[in-house]
Amino acid sequence: MTGSGGLEPNLPKIDVPAQFCVNPDGEKKRNPVLNTPEALIRIVDLHKSYYDGETELPVLQGIDFQVNMSELLAVVGASGVGKSTLLHIIGTLDRPTAGRVLYDEQDIFTWQDTELARFRNKEIGFVFQFHHLLPEFTALENVAMAALIATPNNKAVYEEAAALLDYVGLSERLSHYPSQLSGGERQRVAIARALINKPKVVLADEPTGNLDRRSSEAVLELLWDLNAKSGQTFVIVTHNRELAQQVDRIVELVDGKVA
Repeated sequence: MTGSGGLEPNLPKIDVPAQFCVNPDGEKKRNPVLNTPEALIRIVDLHKSYYDGETELPVLQGIDFQVNMSELLAVVGASGVGKSTLLHIIGTLDRPTAGRVLYDEQDIFTWQDTELARFRNKEIGFVFQFHHLLPEFTALENVAMAALIATPNNKAVYEEAAALLDYVGLSERLSHYPSQLSGGERQRVAIARALINKPKVVLADEPTGNLDRRSSEAVLELLWDLNAKSGQTFVIVTHNRELAQQVDRIVELVDGKVA
């Protein structure tokens, strides 16, 4: 899905790794000959527990897997198994009890909170089940917000935000507030916001969980298009098995471990 307003967003230009090839239409397809995944993120022996007094509640119990560059990966599992907890740790919103998360082989949880915050703002995009748009700001302002923290060039940021909104099909909604948008439109604004800083990875937690079927299909089409055209890496937490069957790879959690 792309807009028709003539603006071109500055989507991240990513070299497509060897495990993928690109057809003449620019779509990414898995290469049937080469299969040499390039790890963007490695999760190593990850544990997370919560405590009620002296009682330990283990949620993640030794998670090991990697996310490859330009991959569209789904994390599935029953409710309460730790999918969102895992996504929050990968996104540096929470720290693990034990284990490591490596981005490009950098062990990010050796960093102080201020370093993690800078990394998170620049390198990770988030899309949640509930869009979390700021109600007092327009769609354009919501998308631009994260980039304005990092750059003084307001004009360039707003031009990029407008181009991204055009890309997701909302070129006529720039000045609309969240209350004036449908659920599907709000989620597309949230996707544009996640892309504004050209992140290494976009983490999506049940991105269609609060949408009707038609809006869900439009959002999923947009995610697939972004992955295919720009090589954007996605990690998607979902209960939706139909959605999960369309991704490059599935990681299933059972009892706090990878099945």
